[in-house]
Amino acid sequence: MQPGSWRTDKQTAAQRGYDHKWRKARERHLADHPLCIYCQRQGLVTAANVVDHIVPHRGDMSLFWDQSNWQSLCGPCHSSAKQREEQAGLV
Repeated sequence: MQPGSWRTDKQTAAQRGYDHKWRKARERHLADHPLCIYCQRQGLVTAANVVDHIVPHRGDMSLFWDQSNWQSLCGPCHSSAKQREEQAGLV
C-alpha cells in the first residue's frame, strides 16, 4: 500500500474480487453498455472503459456481483464526478 493511500486494507485486487471472473463479466457489461452514462446525461457520446459499482460494495460480494449495481463510465467521469459523489456521501 502506498503512503497516504485511501485503501486501508492490504488485500490485492484479486483478493477483493477483481479476478478473471470479474474481467470477463466486465467485458460483457461494457459490450452490452458501451457508453458512459454520465456523459450521456450531458448529451455527449463517450466510450466507457470502466464498470463502476453505483453503491460502493465495500467488500460485500453480493453487492459486488449485483449487475443492477453496475454502470458504465469513461475514465475521466469515474476519476472525477463519481469520486466527488462518493466523497460527498451521495452514494
